[in-house]
Amino acid sequence: MVALQRPKYGDVQIRMKDRGNITWLVGEGAPQARPMAPYNALACDFLHDLSETLRASKEASNHADIMTFAFWCRKGHVHALKDHFEDGRVRLGLGLALHITPGNVPINFAFSFAFGLLSGNTNIVRVPTKPAPQTDLVCNAVKDLLTQKKYEELQSMTSFVRYAQNDDITREFSKSSHARLIWGGNETIRTIRSLPSPERCVDLTFADRYSFCVLDAASVEALGDKDLNTLVKGFYNDTYLMDQNACSSPHLVVWLGENTEKAKTKFWKALSALVRETYNLEPVHAVDKYTQLCRNAIDLDHIKDVDWSDTGVFRVGLTHLDKKVDERRGRCGYFYECDLAELSPLAEIINSAYQTLTYFGVDKEKLQELVCTGRVTGVDRIVPVGMGLEIGVVWDGYDVVRSLSRIIDLR
Repeated sequence: MVALQRPKYGDVQIRMKDRGNITWLVGEGAPQARPMAPYNALACDFLHDLSETLRASKEASNHADIMTFAFWCRKGHVHALKDHFEDGRVRLGLGLALHITPGNVPINFAFSFAFGLLSGNTNIVRVPTKPAPQTDLVCNAVKDLLTQKKYEELQSMTSFVRYAQNDDITREFSKSSHARLIWGGNETIRTIRSLPSPERCVDLTFADRYSFCVLDAASVEALGDKDLNTLVKGFYNDTYLMDQNACSSPHLVVWLGENTEKAKTKFWKALSALVRETYNLEPVHAVDKYTQLCRNAIDLDHIKDVDWSDTGVFRVGLTHLDKKVDERRGRCGYFYECDLAELSPLAEIINSAYQTLTYFGVDKEKLQELVCTGRVTGVDRIVPVGMGLEIGVVWDGYDVVRSLSRIIDLR
């Protein structure tokens, strides 16, 4: 009796019953692991051409997040990353990298792919199942570029797939993966980590994180109209562009100083004006925000004041910060805020869930001291207001490209 063999794609074997559940958006099957050097010329050229293609697309130009990704991929930026990366060591990618990307940030899958490509890996990217124009536009651009003869080597190393949550499919991909980039909630990460993978497989997990903003009240109060608008626009970009769904979007605003009321009034008034002008709050999200406000009123005993006079900006003032503040998240313009005379109390509440600290008017060395001297387990990024969503090859405390490559010790 002859045993039936599973259909094989590259190094991955997919059961017949599961093949029909996978949509191959780029590539026609799982590619073979064929590692290259990080920042090799072919990968750098491909990202530059992808940048040019997306920036020339009228449809893509309607999506600010695609344009941000395209700008990130431009030749000058990628070459600057390469120059910073070079350390004289000989490196190769790990092999086959499996990317499990989140649905709450549509363009995230493209950045994850770029990280895998720049690190010299073959890539299988599972894109979000939730339909989004960003997915189609980027995938189509990637697919078209890979048909060029110049990129036939990369074509054999690239697959973008879509499938509903299916542990059997992910298990088969994982069995042949040399790296897994897992973006998502804590439960998703735990589930995928439990699936078997090779002993030397490297898992980079990008879990659910919490971020906050520190504003110096005196510095805000002293701003002229032009600089105030710049600050407010930066804060808006950090929060409203992703409806506060991004891990790096702040949910809490900490005001530093003894007298903060004038600065608060000035800042929130300017933000409300910008929100009314540019942000579309869906009715269902307005109801969600009001419901959350009611729940906070019932559950929290340290609310100092609330302001929900503008449906676009909800503010809940807290008398103090407790150790569970990271469990209270805002959405679509819902912010908690608290006054502090100095930074030191923050060290008592920061835990490993904290990711990004955005700031204005505060000496960044003092913020570094808060994290390092305070020996806290969280806060991986300290960036000015307006840079919260600027993803980079260092993310969540990982140097991603170095983590996805291996050193050849040549003597």
